[in-house]
Amino acid sequence: MSSTEHLIGRADVNDLEAILSITNTDVDELVHAVEDNADAIFTWNYEKGERPALNKLYEKAKTSQWNGETDLPWETDVDQEQVVLANAAAGAGLDDGMDLTGTGFEHWTDQDWVKMGIESQNWTLSQFLHGEQGALLCTAKIVETVPWIDAKYYAATQVMDEARHVEVFAKYLDTKLSGHYPINSHLKMLLDDIIDDSRWDMTYLGMQIMVEGLALAAFSLAHQTTPDPLLKQLLRYVMSDEARHVAFGVLSLKEYYAELSQAEIRERQEFAFEAAVRMRDRFLQQEVWERMGIEPRKVLPLVMASPQRALFQQMLFTKIVPNCKKLGLLDAGDGWLRQRFGELGVIQFEDWQDTGEEYDAFALSPGAGSDDRRSA
Repeated sequence: MSSTEHLIGRADVNDLEAILSITNTDVDELVHAVEDNADAIFTWNYEKGERPALNKLYEKAKTSQWNGETDLPWETDVDQEQVVLANAAAGAGLDDGMDLTGTGFEHWTDQDWVKMGIESQNWTLSQFLHGEQGALLCTAKIVETVPWIDAKYYAATQVMDEARHVEVFAKYLDTKLSGHYPINSHLKMLLDDIIDDSRWDMTYLGMQIMVEGLALAAFSLAHQTTPDPLLKQLLRYVMSDEARHVAFGVLSLKEYYAELSQAEIRERQEFAFEAAVRMRDRFLQQEVWERMGIEPRKVLPLVMASPQRALFQQMLFTKIVPNCKKLGLLDAGDGWLRQRFGELGVIQFEDWQDTGEEYDAFALSPGAGSDDRRSA
């Protein structure tokens, strides 16, 4: 059993100095190599449908493909300043209702806040892009390592989904926004750990449950709030895929975890907690503050105290917590993961619907490329 300090490198999950000490040491690297220690597993059992829930998911995936090049209205003009102003009018700004006297923001002009909003959008979409490439690699690994043919079939469809997600986020960043950011160090560390682990179920847990679960919640929030019709539709398409991906993890791991020992389950609980902290830390956007010429240590205490920021970070776990409960991870043993999620302030979502049952609610209308998809 590991201590919090051993798992995440600090005893206090809110230790700002420790969080900021993790930085991307090579922001200019073009290729990043991670050693993959897993075995490629063949199975000679080709009996399709032995796992009916996975087979149903596979059949759903085959009829739910969409074309990012032709099914999205790329001709839509995107005015980033107007997007930021619309978000501010909806009360989405850091300065909304907060006393900024004596802070680094006290003398900011409206244009400073607009620039901040633009940089924040560039950063957010960049991290979505990097996370989707992480999912692409991890799902390809699942095809190699999972021992069940039904899971290999479904994972192969997800590889195509993730390639499409990388494609559309990259195109949106390149043609509609005004800059890229390198991968956040906390996200990079988590993806490296997921790929490095030799156990196939850890790839599922890290990517399908934790990273994809948080992404599904983040995409849902962005879809609800963005005034940009192109981004809204892009996110709606991606969400329809992501819900199946998270369901894939829930349906696969529920069966497998029923066979594990308590010690093995504790390892999964600890990995889930570590992943949760890494993902929470990345949303502090320290790279944005640096690009704005502001020392993160001086402004992040204020950012972290923002009620809107706290609510946003909590809502990111609306998919993760019920899915972990579905897998039996919350209360296994002495309820260690329940206690940790309580400390993170997210345990209140445990009884929300798990994604293993709700993925149909995210499905697009039938018929790839049809006009009704354009109203998604």
